[in-house]
Amino acid sequence: MPGKLQPDILRESVLDFAGAVRSDLLVGGGIGEDAALIRVPEGILVAASDPVTGAGKNAGKLLVHINANDVACKGADPAWLIVTLIVPDSMGVPYIHGIMREIHEACEEMGIAIAGGHTELTDRYTQPVLSATMLGITRHELSAKKIQPGDVILVTGHAGLEGMSIIANDRPDLLAGILSPEETESVRSWGNDFSVVKPARILRDFARYMHDPTEGGINGALYEMQEGSGLSLEISRGNIPVSPLTLRASERLGFDPYNLISSGMLIAVIPTERVSEAQARLTEAGIESGVAGKFVDGGKLSLSTHEELWGILSRV
Repeated sequence: MPGKLQPDILRESVLDFAGAVRSDLLVGGGIGEDAALIRVPEGILVAASDPVTGAGKNAGKLLVHINANDVACKGADPAWLIVTLIVPDSMGVPYIHGIMREIHEACEEMGIAIAGGHTELTDRYTQPVLSATMLGITRHELSAKKIQPGDVILVTGHAGLEGMSIIANDRPDLLAGILSPEETESVRSWGNDFSVVKPARILRDFARYMHDPTEGGINGALYEMQEGSGLSLEISRGNIPVSPLTLRASERLGFDPYNLISSGMLIAVIPTERVSEAQARLTEAGIESGVAGKFVDGGKLSLSTHEELWGILSRV
């Protein structure tokens, strides 16, 4: 099945092949670990790499944000970006020019330098392959392995916002008759809300671990957090924000909003005694948050990692 590998396959076919053991690699590849932590003289280097495969419009901007989010979730300020573009020759240099302009503008706004990469035209693909690696420096060592029983799950943003924005931009026909033209335009604008750098910067002094729910949505992210921590979850679904527009679309189109790709949400694991202070800091910055649950000992909570977006976009 297309999409991210299931955790058992990921372990056996990818994570078991980790190369040489090095003492300066503090956090490497792992379930729920979207960025590496590497000890360097300046502190800890954070490195994250992600592609864009499901978005047409604004793909360059999205590529910057999803990689910046992974670095921010490890407590760093995104600083350097390396870009790989493999583009069908039928799309040509104009497509490359447009994507790089998007990437440049997003990076310039966030203070990120484009440090290099690789660009080519090919006759072997019909769709472009866009991938990037983001780097930053931090003094924090955030990891799923540091999560403890009783730690609280704090969330910002709302479930499915990235998926809904992609649908509104690439397949607005699916939303006709469900959302008004004004509501569809509002959902398109959610593409401006994919960054979690601001709330992550606030919460990094409080958190043991942070994660942004991408493919598989918040259910997929929570599953990865269980696997990475070795603990179970108690979740209060009613405390996970979902837009009324997303709920209406999910009811009519028949998808689970909790399994819809959700860049723009942030999940932070906070020691219970620091939750009030953390939420107060978010409120001061004009950022809404909710307590979605906590980590506990015991049997694992059953959660689906299925991504809804691919099936929605393929509908005729």
